[in-house]
Amino acid sequence: MTEAMHQRGLWRWLTTTDHKQIGKLYGVSALAFFVIGGIEALVIRLQLATPNGEILSADAYNQMFTMHATTMVFLVVMPAAAALTNYFLPILIGARDVAFPRLNALSYWIFIFGGLFLTVSFFVGGAPDGGWFGYAPLSTQVPEVVRMDYWALGLQFLGLASVLSSVNFITTVLTLRAPGMTLMRMPVFAWMATVVSFLLLFSLPIITIGLLQVFLDRNLGTAFYSTAGGGDPVLWQHLFWLFGHPEVYVLILPAMGIVSEVLPTFSRKPLFGRSFVIFSGIAIGFMGFGVWAHHMFTAGLGPVAEAAFALTTMFIAVPTGVKIFNWLGTIWGGSIRLATPMLFSLGFIFLFVIGGLSGVTHSIVPSDAQQHDTYYVVAHFHYVLFGGAVFGLFSGVYYWWPKVTGKLLNERIGKLHFWLMFIGMNLAFAPMHILGLNGMPRRTYRYAEGLGLDMWNLVATIGAFTIALSIAVFFWNAFRTAKRGEVAGNDPWDGRTLEWSISSPPPEHNFDVVPVVHSEDDFWHRKYTEDASGHPVLITATHAVGVPTEKIHLPSPSYYPVLSAAGMFVMLVGLVYLPWGLLAVGAGAVVTLWGVFGWSMEPLTREDHG
Repeated sequence: MTEAMHQRGLWRWLTTTDHKQIGKLYGVSALAFFVIGGIEALVIRLQLATPNGEILSADAYNQMFTMHATTMVFLVVMPAAAALTNYFLPILIGARDVAFPRLNALSYWIFIFGGLFLTVSFFVGGAPDGGWFGYAPLSTQVPEVVRMDYWALGLQFLGLASVLSSVNFITTVLTLRAPGMTLMRMPVFAWMATVVSFLLLFSLPIITIGLLQVFLDRNLGTAFYSTAGGGDPVLWQHLFWLFGHPEVYVLILPAMGIVSEVLPTFSRKPLFGRSFVIFSGIAIGFMGFGVWAHHMFTAGLGPVAEAAFALTTMFIAVPTGVKIFNWLGTIWGGSIRLATPMLFSLGFIFLFVIGGLSGVTHSIVPSDAQQHDTYYVVAHFHYVLFGGAVFGLFSGVYYWWPKVTGKLLNERIGKLHFWLMFIGMNLAFAPMHILGLNGMPRRTYRYAEGLGLDMWNLVATIGAFTIALSIAVFFWNAFRTAKRGEVAGNDPWDGRTLEWSISSPPPEHNFDVVPVVHSEDDFWHRKYTEDASGHPVLITATHAVGVPTEKIHLPSPSYYPVLSAAGMFVMLVGLVYLPWGLLAVGAGAVVTLWGVFGWSMEPLTREDHG
């Protein structure tokens, strides 16, 4: 395969091993799934906008809310964070690529095939319909219908992509940091990405075992979750939430890392209590494994277990509160510039605090018993995961867009996007607190008139469509910027970290010279000194200074990662349709082995720069 062929069109994207190109692939894919998940949400809200809705049947509603949650968690928020991590983690620590570039490509292709595998289920007998939580026996009954087989196998496949990425990111951070880039000098976003990688590495094996048992119960007659066969459906809840609660922090910690980079830049101050922010993130990750059973207070665990998990749930609020006060301390007294990234970060803090406070109410067992399986819980986790994770990710998108594209998104349109999303978010989800406390159950496809639920459901639906309008505004901003956006320059925000020391977009090799780091916020200190009163005084804007490198080794493009992932995809399809699918399993295994063998025989790098 000639180098010229590798650089052309679609083939370039299929064979790329450049972490920045893979980051773009993740980002575009996450946006595409965001549209799909948003459409699912709008259909749900149309069904519930008025009493006795007739947009969806009960069966279609079950499919829609199952796939909405599955899509938003596993195909939107996680890959959006992976997009930013893939693109910026190596640059933030002064590296030229991740430790294992081809493994990085394989991770992406496994993810995209896993997302297609889940989504295509709509067209082959119906989408998964047992809830994104897959509680047994909902996930194990009716084995002749393949819907939940798609769910169990698809999540396992997506989990493999996350494990491979986690190993890659951890190895990158531990081995490829620039000279002088000690762990405590790493940007907070890099720290949060590392904590997330460890969370995934330790939590995904738990859900993998649970999903395998679901598949075996459905297809081979085992009885892991069947009381009739001596199993226990509550076992699934333990396995799922042992993964599921760390997963909450997998979704929120990248946004916390983004906010910790954006606030200092737009406050023109260092992050207040930086080491406390880092160690709070580590504490959140560690403690996240000890609170899972607060999702099970109505499962009959007994008073001792319930009291223990109530206490751990209260304790985990402490490091989160530390972060919030550190962010407020960063803003306090700063020279604040309310650009769009800053607005999304401030919106994150406001909305996440609301979600956190409603979450604390769930640590009180009697209170949780009343709120459990009502719309109050739906309000809570949307304030955390939409008001938190999605707002934080959009802050990162606006912040780093000029570095990725070389152009600035329009500020007026960006602020319109923010305010529409902020208003829509509160219109959509604040009423759900009231609906839940008034007794509206979750996962119900209709409600009767005269229950006092009509008005607030209509308001929530208006809010959902306001959010959709805000996303349309964002897409218009992106399209307009691509056509005639303002050229950004290398350092449009007067940034503090290494990515702003290189060109926009970055060169393929990231750094012409290996940067040597001397302090936290190293690039800021190269630009500024302080006067007698402690105010920053510009010296000069300078590019990274380091040790010249004789040869820059770049990873070779390869089509074997996409080939290997395609083979695994064929195997998955075959597993859904056993025993007739054994032929597809065998064919997929051959393709996968061909890809892995070819991969092992390829040269590792090419030398393009002297």
